[in-house]
Amino acid sequence: MENTTGLLTVESIRNCVYTIRGEQVMIDSDLADIYGYELKAMNQQVK
Repeated sequence: MENTTGLLTVESIRNCVYTIRGEQVMIDSDLADIYGYELKAMNQQVK
């Protein structure tokens, strides 16, 4: 199996940022993908 670093580009992260009511936000599933967590595990950590 080949090792890959999985680096993200600035543009791919910018595409995950949304402006809602004047605030910049990221959707939880996008954050989980960026940090390599399962969504369920990340949401449990936030609670």
